This record gives sequence, structure tokens and C-alpha cells, in this order.
Amino acid sequence: MIARAVAVPAPSPLELSSVILTVTLNTALDLTYRVPRLHAHDSHQVREVVQRPGGKGLNVARVLAALGHASVVTGFAGGLTGSELRELLAGERNIEDRLVATSGSTRRTVGVVDESGGGSTQFNEPGPHISPEEWSAFRETYARLLHEDGVEAVALCGSLPPGVPVGAYAQLTRDAHAAGVPVVLDTSGEPLRRGLAARPDLVKPNAVELAGITGTTEPLRAARAAQRRGAHSVAASLGPDGMLLVTPDGTWQAGPPRSFAGNPTGAGDSAVAGLLSGMVEELPWPERLARAVALSAATVRAPTAGEFDEQVHADLLSEVTVEESSEPVDG
Repeated sequence: MIARAVAVPAPSPLELSSVILTVTLNTALDLTYRVPRLHAHDSHQVREVVQRPGGKGLNVARVLAALGHASVVTGFAGGLTGSELRELLAGERNIEDRLVATSGSTRRTVGVVDESGGGSTQFNEPGPHISPEEWSAFRETYARLLHEDGVEAVALCGSLPPGVPVGAYAQLTRDAHAAGVPVVLDTSGEPLRRGLAARPDLVKPNAVELAGITGTTEPLRAARAAQRRGAHSVAASLGPDGMLLVTPDGTWQAGPPRSFAGNPTGAGDSAVAGLLSGMVEELPWPERLARAVALSAATVRAPTAGEFDEQVHADLLSEVTVEESSEPVDG
């Protein structure tokens, strides 16, 4: 491995240079509770409650907005929880709501942050059942959005709610490619396995998700297996060790220079935002990777998903070291 430092200049805040479409089929109203110490089988006094529009794609959109990229968000929202989510979303700057109504109620997710150790425990409700008619309505909305002026990339993010076909992301990837729009896919399990066949431009699983679809726990071997199954490029999250990036142009790995205590919820979504923004800005692959790693670490230091500590991010951009693999790309 050959190590070299990559410095990524931070984009000017809110200089909106592109529009990125993020798809969150299973949106959520995110609740974050902070407690002094988490004990099983006990009652707790909550110190702080934070409520945000959530789901992976909405988290990605919020980080993109902070990086100076406008986002259009689509997916499903319904019931009282969905109404509350959309009211909160209306207050977000540079994010346009194009969610599709569903008769079921949007789920809630609860993250409990243990302030004594910085860890987080997550509780995710199931999503609403999506009817065939609602799925068709979403497909029509998605097709219109792909052809709107300024849409330069699409992110397909998160789990599928009940009723949505398991091959949904494969179909949405093909639709985007037919419109000439590149795709980043961030999901897991069978939706990821089927999505690979549609040849997404980039997939961003974590190491466990990558092993689940390839059968190997060695990240580099698993990433190359995902490429053979259809992914153009693979960015594999390695937790506190950073990220591995495998592309047709080369292979790189990067990690933060030090560990950070805090709430890791949403760190992967911030990494997706870093990779997406780097894609539309046409940055070299190592710079995209450095940005993704810096954003991911900076998110751990933020109180809730979809946010990042701007000072930590700025500091880390000049400190992240990217290592380029000397092995053959098709090894």
C-alpha cells in the first residue's frame, strides 16, 4: 500500500451548484433521547429529546444542503407521523419535499444515546404497507423528477417498506440510467443483491452487509465480488477504520486520524453525501473518499443523524490519509 495525504477544500456553504435527488422509500420521524447512562430493565430520565425528519435519504439530503448542494427528496409519507415529518422538512433549507402520500402511517425510529460511553441503541418501527396503487404513483413521480432540469445524481437509500417489490432498487436504477442520471445505492440484503444486477454507479454497504451478499468477510475480496455482480464502484464502510473504495480506476482506503466518541447514527449517510457531492463536483476518487471519511467522523460528534460537526469536518479534511493499493484492480 502507498500512503499519501489528500487535502479536500471545503465547498462554499450554500453555493448551490447542482440538484441531487434522494429516494427514501421508508422515511421515518427520528427521535433521539440522551440519557446519563443506559441500563437494561430500568427506567431512565431523558436529558434531551431531538426530533428530525429521518430515513437514510433524508439524512443524506440534510448533509448535502450543508455542503452547498440542493436536494429533492422523494419516497413515502403518511398518517400523523408523516404530517409531522413533512412539517419539519418544510423548515429545512435547500431541500424540496416531493414525497408521495400513503394511507399508512410513517414509522418512528428512536435512538437512545448513552452519555456515559457515547454509544447509541436504536429502535426502528416497521414502515407502512405500500399498496400497488401507491407504488405506481411513486414510480410516476420518480420518472418526472429524473427528467427535471438540474438533477445530476440520484441516491437510493435504506430499507423497503412492506408492499414494495424486493427488486425495487434495481428498477429505479434502470430508470435513472435511462434518463442519463448516475446512481448511488445504499441498502442491504436482497434489495442490494438484486440492485447490483442493474449496474449502479456506486454502492455503499458496510462490511457486514457486503459479506452478507458475497459470502466473504474480507472487505477487498467482497468489494471486488460486488463489482463482478454489477456494481461499477464499491465504497465499503469499515466502521472506526474508515472506508475502502474499489473502482475501475484504482483501489483506496482511508480512515480518520483518531477515534471519536459520540453518536454514530447517520455516519454512513454522511459518507454517502460526501461521495455524492464529490461525484457531481467531479472530484478525483481519493478526494471523494477523504471527504466521505471526514464527514462520517464529524457526524459522530453531532447530536443527531443528518448533521455533522463543521469544525471537526474542516479539521479532518487536511488530516485524512488515503492509501492507494498497489494490487492489480482486477486481482
